[in-house]
Amino acid sequence: MKPMNSAGHSKSECVKVVVRCRPMSDKEKQENGQKVVDVNCERGTIHLHRASMPPPSWQQQSAAMNHVNVDDDVKIYTFDSVYDCDSRQEEIYADVCHMLVESVLNGFNGTIFAYGQTGTGKTYTMEGVADDPGVIPRSFLHIFSHIGRSSHKQFLVRSSYLG
Repeated sequence: MKPMNSAGHSKSECVKVVVRCRPMSDKEKQENGQKVVDVNCERGTIHLHRASMPPPSWQQQSAAMNHVNVDDDVKIYTFDSVYDCDSRQEEIYADVCHMLVESVLNGFNGTIFAYGQTGTGKTYTMEGVADDPGVIPRSFLHIFSHIGRSSHKQFLVRSSYLG
């Protein structure tokens, strides 16, 4: 029996939210950008720190009146999975996408939806580069390798990609 969530659905049917944090870009390093994200992969959490710029004077006055240290603001977010800037394409595919593609090969629909601001690494994660393919080429290889080994079955493959 499959584990169920509180809504009575199989856990494999649930939407999973996965975050991959990219390393700082060369431009961000040249401009002395600050690292404001700490990742805890084991716990699936991201700690977002306020950049250590001095707050506006009105904020300092307000904080002093309320006995609050503005620079200590940390927001913690929890996700199904979190990957740091050292994560590899192969690891992302194996952990996040492999089982979804397997379920697609068993006749179920599957969707991988990459969302985020411009420059955050969506294209790199999804497409990859020639010597380090991303989710899309790895998925195609997985699907068509399976089809190649299954001469006794007929397959209809439909895929869409919006860039």
